[in-house]
Amino acid sequence: MKFFEHIAKKIFRENGIETLEGHVAYDSEHAVEIATNMCCAVALKSQVLVGGRGKAGGIKFANHPGEVYSLSEELLSSKIKGESVKHILVEKKANILNEYYVSVATDRTSKKTIIMASAEGGVEIENLAKNNPDKIIKYYINPLDEFLPYEAREIACKMGVESELISKIGAVIYKLVNLYKKYDCDIVEINPLVLTPEGIFAADAKLIVEDDASFRHKDLIELSGTKPKDFGFVKLDGDIAVLGNGAGLTLTGMDMINLYGGKPATFLDIGGGSSEETIKKALNLVLNYPPVKVVFLNVLGGITRADDVARGVVDAIKSANREIPIVIRLTGTNEEEGQRILEEAGIPFEVSMEKAAQKAVEICNSLD
Repeated sequence: MKFFEHIAKKIFRENGIETLEGHVAYDSEHAVEIATNMCCAVALKSQVLVGGRGKAGGIKFANHPGEVYSLSEELLSSKIKGESVKHILVEKKANILNEYYVSVATDRTSKKTIIMASAEGGVEIENLAKNNPDKIIKYYINPLDEFLPYEAREIACKMGVESELISKIGAVIYKLVNLYKKYDCDIVEINPLVLTPEGIFAADAKLIVEDDASFRHKDLIELSGTKPKDFGFVKLDGDIAVLGNGAGLTLTGMDMINLYGGKPATFLDIGGGSSEETIKKALNLVLNYPPVKVVFLNVLGGITRADDVARGVVDAIKSANREIPIVIRLTGTNEEEGQRILEEAGIPFEVSMEKAAQKAVEICNSLD
């Protein structure tokens, strides 16, 4: 779950990380009003969920309100890497003395949290990582250990910042780590963290929360104005749609399809505890995906109940615009009831994943 910069900064401020004064505008007139009230030079920042907006022309600067209208019009009618700009952040232009980089992220290779920090930040951070990787400090946090303030100060010291800034930058790092843990984040990032005559501020803010943890952070969902996805859906280049209740089971189903000579058209994880309505939505999605010739639904009921799956399947078939063969592997919680519902509806099923996958491939080959 990604957040626009202005929302991420609100969350940062609530957790003790200072940001520059700024307000959101959805049209040029409002942007001018904000800039006039602020009585200072401003940065006009496109609010998009993609990186590299600075290099893509998504940030403009205005020294007085008279420049704001035309620049805002330009931004609000633009696209940044294919994403339309629907609102902008009108923010105080900082008198920057120095820029730094700080991030906290999940390193899936080491299975630990990694802190990355550098005394050089800004739009060239990617080039710095490629050309001068030694300038980026990497610090791994053991998930079983508590991260302490002195460790954050050690990182600031290794960055090579001036001695009088070690405690201040260390404090930002410490708060960023706590924010990362509090909200089950994939990544939190400040680029750049800026030093100004007034203090140290997060001039930008990146916040991505792990989708699977979104149910624990309903306040963030409300703040973002987004709705978490019912399931994970990836389009592939085959013709057999593969659905399963869990990423591992779905991937195993795809392996079975490949083993018997078929090609998956989708990866669709309906998740654990899926409702009848979720099953129906997922099937409707793949049934209406043109490349799909056969659907392979692989369900091992645990939290997900087999009878809910069966009802969702029946409803989806009744409402489908296309008649697509569906091969179902259904076993687990309430399997007798689920299998009875499918039998009464005349829908065949298997209890063996291998047999179901093989059947799906055979049916698909017979359609060629």
